[in-house]
Amino acid sequence: IDAWSMRNWQLSGQSGHDHFFDTFGKFGPATWNQTGKMLAEAVARAARGHVLYLELMLTPDGTPTGVVSSQIGDKVGWDGNPESTLNKLKSNGIDSAAVTGIKNLQDAEIVKNGLLKCGAAEADPGCLVTVRYIAQVSRGAKLQQVFAQMVTGFALANDPNSKVVGLNLVQAEDGLSSMTNFSVQMQMLQYLRPLYPRAHVSLHAGELAPGVVPPDGLTFHIRDSVMTARAERIGHGVDIMHEREPFELLKEMARRNVMVEICLSSNDLILGVAGAQHPLATYMQYGVPVALATDDEGVSRSEISREFLKAAEDQGLGYIQMKTMTRKSLQYAFIAGGSLWSDAHKFMPVTQCTQDIALMKLTSNGCRQYLDGSEKAKLQWKLEEEFSEFERQW
Repeated sequence: IDAWSMRNWQLSGQSGHDHFFDTFGKFGPATWNQTGKMLAEAVARAARGHVLYLELMLTPDGTPTGVVSSQIGDKVGWDGNPESTLNKLKSNGIDSAAVTGIKNLQDAEIVKNGLLKCGAAEADPGCLVTVRYIAQVSRGAKLQQVFAQMVTGFALANDPNSKVVGLNLVQAEDGLSSMTNFSVQMQMLQYLRPLYPRAHVSLHAGELAPGVVPPDGLTFHIRDSVMTARAERIGHGVDIMHEREPFELLKEMARRNVMVEICLSSNDLILGVAGAQHPLATYMQYGVPVALATDDEGVSRSEISREFLKAAEDQGLGYIQMKTMTRKSLQYAFIAGGSLWSDAHKFMPVTQCTQDIALMKLTSNGCRQYLDGSEKAKLQWKLEEEFSEFERQW
C-alpha cells in the first residue's frame, strides 16, 4: 500500500512528487479488466459522502494488447499537420477506438450494476450517483499517440449516446515530453475543438512550482490552456502567479467563467504548496469560479469530505464559501442540460423555478418540465434539496 499510494511516502526516500507519479506504474497491472469493480466502489463511496455526481477520468479504449488509439497513432505517425494526420487516422480505422471505448464503459457499468444490485429493492445507494466520464490523454506519450488519443476522446465526448463528456491531459506536467511538446499539444486541441462541438475540455495546467521546472516553464501553461486550447476548466492552476501578466489572466478567466478544480491535498503532497502559498484565495478574490476536487482519491488516500475539511482548516473557508464552491461544481459540470440558475454568480433561479426555489418545494408544472428536460438542472435541484435538509438541522 505504501508503494501504491502516498501512505508513509516520507519514508520512501523520494520526493512527494516522484512517489506520487511512480505509483501508477506499480498498481496499474492490478487494475486491468477491473473497471466495473472499481466503478462500483467509487460510486458506493461517493454515495456515503453525499456526492450526487461524479466525473471519472479513465482511458476508455484499453484492451489486453494496448490502447487502441495509441496503436493506430503509432501506425499513422505525426507529420506536424493536424488536418492531414486526422485524415490518415480516419482512413486507418481510428473510429474503432471510440467503439471499443463505448463497449468498455457499457461492460463496466453492467458489472457495477450487478455488484451494487441496481434496480433491486436492496440496491446500494451508489446506484443513484450520476456518473459521466472524462477521457484521459497521456501528455507524456509520443505526439502521434497523444493526437490519436485526443481524436478518440473528442469523438466519444461528441457522441450524444456516450457517457464520456470531455477529455483531459494526465501524467506529470513537468515531464520532459510534457514540457517539450506542451505548445504543440495545445495547438492540437485548438484544431480539434471546432470539429467536435459537443465535447468539453478540462486541462490539468499549472501543476508546477518553483524548482520543479526552470523559471520560464512556469509562465505559460495556464494561459495557453485557456487562450489556445480554450479549456473550460483548469485542474490545479497552482502556478498562476508565475504566469505572464497573471492579473490580466485572472480577469480573463473570470470573464470566460473558466473554473479551477482545486486539489488541496494533491498540491500539498506533490508540490508542497499549502496554506497561504496556495492560490485559492487569489482565484476567489478575482472572481474565478472554483470547486474542490480530489485529484486521485486512492493514491492520495483522501476523499471529497477531507478536501472540504482541508479547505476549512488550511484555507480558512467558511460554510457559505464552501456551499458556493459546491454549487459551482455542478454549474460547471459537463453533464448535459441548462442550468437551474439564470445568474450563476448570484444563484438566481430560472424564471420557471423562481417560486419553487423560494419555497424549496417543487410545485409548478413549469419548473417540473424544466427539470425533466435538463440532467444538470435536475441534479442542481437535488443539491438544493439536500442543502435545505442539512441547514434545517442547525
